[in-house]
Amino acid sequence: MDIENLKENLYKIQKPPISGGFFMEHIVHLQKLKLLHMLQIHSYWAYLVLVMLIVAFANAITGLLSKRTFESKDLRLPLFALIVSHIQLIIGLGWYFMSPWFKGLKENGMGETMGDATARMMTVEHPLMMILAIVCITIGFSKHKKKSTDTAKFKTITIFYGIALLLILARIPWGQWFD
Repeated sequence: MDIENLKENLYKIQKPPISGGFFMEHIVHLQKLKLLHMLQIHSYWAYLVLVMLIVAFANAITGLLSKRTFESKDLRLPLFALIVSHIQLIIGLGWYFMSPWFKGLKENGMGETMGDATARMMTVEHPLMMILAIVCITIGFSKHKKKSTDTAKFKTITIFYGIALLLILARIPWGQWFD
């Protein structure tokens, strides 16, 4: 399944086996809208995640380089990045299991999915890298709280949030963002 067929496949939801006229057509229409809304929410929330992650990373690196005192805003920025990234994970997992990509994976199997670069990106690479990035964010936030010096706190956030940012930027489906 390639990118061009994604939107088309969103509209190919199977009708229920019971014909019920208007009522069943309405249910199918609502299912289509639910899929489209989940994709839109996932896409737009990703902008917020990127902004918060970049701000938290930039704040940590400037704090590290300037040897600034670790203050409450220096705690809140990575915390907000952590929160929005975890919300994105929940939205993403919801979208993933409802998506045509997951349906294609179940129908075609892993072998065929891995043979198609776009399907592999959307069903394996993107979800796995995003989960790893959120794990890095979580570990970084948790580890920085245990550090006793300001420099160590900034350094921990810089390293873990920086790795997470690189993982996210490496596997965002950029072609879909700008369609």
